[in-house]
Amino acid sequence: MDELIALLRDLIRIPSFSREEAAAADCLQAWMTAHGLSPFREGNNLWCVAGETAPDGRLLPSEKPTLLLNAHLDTVRPSTGYTRDPFRADLEGDRLFGLGSNDDGGSLIALLQAFRILSAKPQPYRLVFSATAEEEVCGRAGLEAIFPFLGEIALGIMGEPTRMQMAVAERGLMVLDCEALGKSGHAARNEGENAIYKALPDIEWFRTYCFPAVSDFLGPVKMTVTQIEAGYQHNVIPDRCRFVVDVRSNGLYSNVELLSLIREAVSCRVQERSTRLSGASIPADHPVVVRGRSLGLESFGSPTTSNQSVSPFTTLKIGPGDSARSHAPDEYIRLSEIREGIDIFVRLLDQLSIETAS
Repeated sequence: MDELIALLRDLIRIPSFSREEAAAADCLQAWMTAHGLSPFREGNNLWCVAGETAPDGRLLPSEKPTLLLNAHLDTVRPSTGYTRDPFRADLEGDRLFGLGSNDDGGSLIALLQAFRILSAKPQPYRLVFSATAEEEVCGRAGLEAIFPFLGEIALGIMGEPTRMQMAVAERGLMVLDCEALGKSGHAARNEGENAIYKALPDIEWFRTYCFPAVSDFLGPVKMTVTQIEAGYQHNVIPDRCRFVVDVRSNGLYSNVELLSLIREAVSCRVQERSTRLSGASIPADHPVVVRGRSLGLESFGSPTTSNQSVSPFTTLKIGPGDSARSHAPDEYIRLSEIREGIDIFVRLLDQLSIETAS
């Protein structure tokens, strides 16, 4: 445990803001190599496989399903509310302070140690540990960059601070740029077609409509009109009304499905900025969830976005620490939380039978 905490303190001391994780990746890569592991690297992303691989780290064909452990190396920038040096890695009793200690250092260290323990004996799956970049900005050079090396993945364990409870659902995000078209005219003469009035029924639909599939953990899909723009002069009927809609999926619809249904329902033009960040959910009868319940773990729905949102396979979000400390001043992780996390990860995954990816 001491060597793991020393590693975490070293990582905290290295600024690793999103897209600036190279030095942290260097540190972790060196540590893994020095401790008998064989990490591969793509950009600022590292992964290690329990078993044989191609020389570039590409997984070879196997009858065993692949189980991926993932945590992220990057952090947000420290807020102005810090009362201590965010990079000093102060250890006070059971608490280790520092930027990234809770989000996501605790999960990274716990999953790394769980990988070492689980890979020391045969498992009914092929185990992969990964530490990836750009999670905090949903960047394309993060976890997605190593998917071509890993092939089909049956289950992903996404390490995030959840107090070691199971986040079985996670909201996705899609931003829509909408535009209603009218015809300009003089306001005093009641001419033209007012684009604002044409937009109102669609805005009301976004405000009131509820998609039929409602998540037990996250509730309905949330749609919120957050910006609106129209007109340039008080006496001219506006011919365009633009508005922005923030859509938070509930794990039961993909963003592509939601986009299609929305376009069928409204009359305005709808242009998505991206459909990448889909929601996630895992069935209640999935073996890892069943195992988790047997260990006394609770299930909940997570409102925060993680690498689940870019993972096109079944995932479970779980890790030591508390999401309430993430991105907050004087962030910390308890050493006891890391110890508990290692123990639960091993008990949760040891000899777990999972289906191959569909």
